[in-house]
This record gives sequence, C-alpha cells and structure tokens, in this order.
Amino acid sequence: MAGWIAAFKVIPWAELIVAAPAVVKGAQKLWATVRKQESPALSGQDPVARQRALEAQVDELRRELTAASELVTNLAEQNSRLVSAVEILRVRTRVLFLATVIIAAALILLAVVVLSR
Repeated sequence: MAGWIAAFKVIPWAELIVAAPAVVKGAQKLWATVRKQESPALSGQDPVARQRALEAQVDELRRELTAASELVTNLAEQNSRLVSAVEILRVRTRVLFLATVIIAAALILLAVVVLSR
C-alpha cells in the first residue's frame, strides 16, 4: 500500500487543485459570454453606426478569443503535468512488476531447492 501512496505523491496535486478553480471559472465565464451574445440589429442603421457596431463586435470577439486561448493554454499545461505524472507512474509500475516477477521466480527456485532435499 505504501508503494501506491508514494506513486501518487509524484502527481503535483497541489498545483492541479490550485489551478482547477481558475480554469473552471474561466471556462464558465467564456461559456456565459458566448451563450448570451446576440448580434445587434444592423439593418436600418446608417453606415457609420453599422461600422461602429461591427467594430465593437470585432473587439468583443478579440477579447473572447484571448480568453479562450488563455483557457486552452491552462488546460494544455494541466494536461502536460498529468501526462508527465502518468508516465512516471507507468515506469514505476513496470519496475514494480519486474521486481515482483524476480521475487516470485526466486521464491519458486527456493521452494524447488527446499523440496528437492
């Protein structure tokens, strides 16, 4: 049991837990912004007003794109940390499996030697 506890200590849980609320909050904010967004009625407006409305839309889309890219970057960093931790756990599992096989072979050999006497 102690081996598994040591294996899970490799995962940067503190960093993941600290970063998770920020990622969730960013995702919720982004989703709320995208969901409540409506296109302004541009028909019947003079060309200058239409241009201003479209420029405002472009600015809002740029802000959303920046927020989305920050969120994706945070998620990618978290994913990278998790992949690294899983790789370490995979290597440790192989080492433990190999050690178990060697110990089992040694026990079988010992049993054969003891029983052949």
